[in-house]
Amino acid sequence: MAPRRRRLDLQSDTGSATAELALAAPLLMLLLVFVAVVIHRGVDAQLRLNDAAHQAARAATTARTAPAAANEATTTATNALSSAGITCSALTVDSNTADLRPGGNVSVTLTCEVDFKAALLLGVPWQKQVSATAVEPVDVWRSAIPNGGRQ
Repeated sequence: MAPRRRRLDLQSDTGSATAELALAAPLLMLLLVFVAVVIHRGVDAQLRLNDAAHQAARAATTARTAPAAANEATTTATNALSSAGITCSALTVDSNTADLRPGGNVSVTLTCEVDFKAALLLGVPWQKQVSATAVEPVDVWRSAIPNGGRQ
């Protein structure tokens, strides 16, 4: 008996899924890396903004008057964000110093428009508003100026 010859069928789709996957896999991996970089950039900005808010609130508690506390909070937040490498297109520092007295609390809220242009490989402009609030207690044993320094 003669061996059977296989007939080459050019119309068959056998193996085409493997070839398509081999061509699409690098593109899917690039997309995954792209998404991971953008997500990391947003999480990193939020963590650094939280840290800056805590530093600003702590600095505000060391001031003797409400205007000085607001000024300290703004200066400290700006310096902390710039040293952390976070560039805000618009930074808002809202200091609540109504309870600036020994044993009271000071809260600082930072709102930042973070620009993701550097993270996006395609150059698509994208911004996200990130905010953080920190509340710090004023030292009970510190001296204070009565009436906020007003006579």
